[in-house]
Amino acid sequence: MLNPNYARGWNISGVLRLWAGLPDVAIGHAETSLRLSPRADVGAALTLIGASHFYARRFDEAVPRLRVAVEEYPGFPQPYRVLAACYTHLGRLDDARAIVERLRAITPVVVPDADYMRNSEHRQLLLSGLRLAAGEET
Repeated sequence: MLNPNYARGWNISGVLRLWAGLPDVAIGHAETSLRLSPRADVGAALTLIGASHFYARRFDEAVPRLRVAVEEYPGFPQPYRVLAACYTHLGRLDDARAIVERLRAITPVVVPDADYMRNSEHRQLLLSGLRLAAGEET
């Protein structure tokens, strides 16, 4: 409200909305952020949009955004995690395992603590997909 043209603020607001279990609101905030600053931090916005589509169970819409986010930020683990879980839920287990291998090259933590996600269904969707992709018990 103080500065409606603050692109980073819209992105952060989108992240908070996603964590609160509102993926469609998060997408709107991320898209506003991109409109206000189309060249700044595109990978973070695409991670947010891709994750939002994932939690809304629109896996086919999530994949291309998450793939670009991984390329934009190859050292940031979150898009790898969501992409691996997404591939798992699409039945593309080989692709999911390949993403997990890339994830392991940047962090030993494949399945993180996801308590920040207030929606337990969203949390379970991510963690079950990651566990299966990582070869862990579900």
